[in-house]
Amino acid sequence: MDNYSKPAHYFERPTEIELIRSMAKGPLTAKQNQTLNNLLQTPADSKDAFIIKPAADFLQITNNQPNTGMLFGDFWYEGELCILFADTNVGKSILAVQIGDALSRGTPIPRFAMKQQPSTVLYFDFELNDQQFAKRYTSDLHGRHQFGTSFYRVVFNPNASGAHKFNSYHDYIINALENALITSQARIIIIDNITCLRSGTQAAASAISLMHRLQTLKNKYGLSILVLAHTPKRNPARPVTRNDLQGSKMLINFADSAFAIGESQAKTEMRYLKQIKQRSGSQVYGAANVYLCEIIKHYNFLQFEFVGPGNEADHLVHYTEQHRQNTEARITRLHQQGRSLRQIAKDTGISFSTVFRLVKRLGDEEEVEQNQEC
Repeated sequence: MDNYSKPAHYFERPTEIELIRSMAKGPLTAKQNQTLNNLLQTPADSKDAFIIKPAADFLQITNNQPNTGMLFGDFWYEGELCILFADTNVGKSILAVQIGDALSRGTPIPRFAMKQQPSTVLYFDFELNDQQFAKRYTSDLHGRHQFGTSFYRVVFNPNASGAHKFNSYHDYIINALENALITSQARIIIIDNITCLRSGTQAAASAISLMHRLQTLKNKYGLSILVLAHTPKRNPARPVTRNDLQGSKMLINFADSAFAIGESQAKTEMRYLKQIKQRSGSQVYGAANVYLCEIIKHYNFLQFEFVGPGNEADHLVHYTEQHRQNTEARITRLHQQGRSLRQIAKDTGISFSTVFRLVKRLGDEEEVEQNQEC
C-alpha cells in the first residue's frame, strides 16, 4: 500500500518508540545507536518534558553562571522560592516591606548581606488596606516615607471582572501575576500572604497547588519569590519548627528555603528570626543562634531593628514555679468570676482535667461537682 492509499487513522510511531521496540527484540544496530545518542543530546531549549544530559555537564553549566546572591542574608537567596511564616500580628508584613524597599534601593539592611544593584520589586499586598498601609509609613512630624522608585505595591482590583474566563481561581491569579511580571519586568516578588490566594474548601491542597504554580513561574522567568504565611495558635513553650506552618507543613517541600519570626516570651516587644529550611546556603540561624530584633518606627518607617544573636530557649515559656503560681492564680480568679470549668479551660488553653484538679485542690469541691459537666 503506497502513502496515498493509507487509511486516515494511520500514523508513524515516534522514533523513540521504534527504538524501544527494537531494543526489546535485540541489540541495536550501529545506526540505531547513533540515533539514540542524538536523542539523548536534546538541546536545552527543547519542548520535551525532560532534558537528559551527563551529570558532569550540569556542573559545567553551574560553574559558568554567576554566584547566587543574597537577598536577605542567609535567609533568602536569589532564585529561591522562600517562605516566611509567623503568628498573626508578629510583624511578617513589616519585615517583608522592609526587605522589598531595601532591594529596590540596592541598600542592604544592616547586619544582613544583600545584592547591591537596585532591583524592581513587586509586593503583592493582600493584608492591609490603603489607609492601614499609609499609617505605617507616614508620621505627623516627618511626613511620608520615600520608598524606592522600583518598589511597587500590588493590590486586588475591586473592579476586575475577568475571573470567569478561566477554569479556576488559581488559573486567574497565576495569569494575572504573570501579566504583572511581563509588564513590570520584575524578577523579585513578595506575596503577602498565601492564605489570601487560596480558594475552595480544601485549604491545604489549594495552597500546595499554588506553591507548585509559583515554582513553575520561578523557573520560567528566573524569579526570586518570598511568600508569607501564618502559623496556627502554637504552644509558646516549644521551639518554632516546620510543623507550625499553617495549612500543611508540606508547603515547605515546595520551597527552597524558609524562615520564621518567633515571639519572645521573655520580653514582649522582642522578636527573633530562625532558619527553618535552606538549600543555597548553610544553617546560620538555628535554635542556638536565632537573631533577635524589635519593631520600631524610625521617623516615618515602621521596621525591624536587629539587636544581635540569641538562644531560642531563652525566649520560650518555661514552666517554673513562678509560672505555676501565675497559672493557679489566673484559674482561681476566673473561677471566682463564675466561669465554668470548661470555659476556664478554653480561655486559658489548659486541659479540663488540670483545671478540675486545681479547683478541687483549692477546696471548692461542691462547686467542682456541679460544674464539671458544664
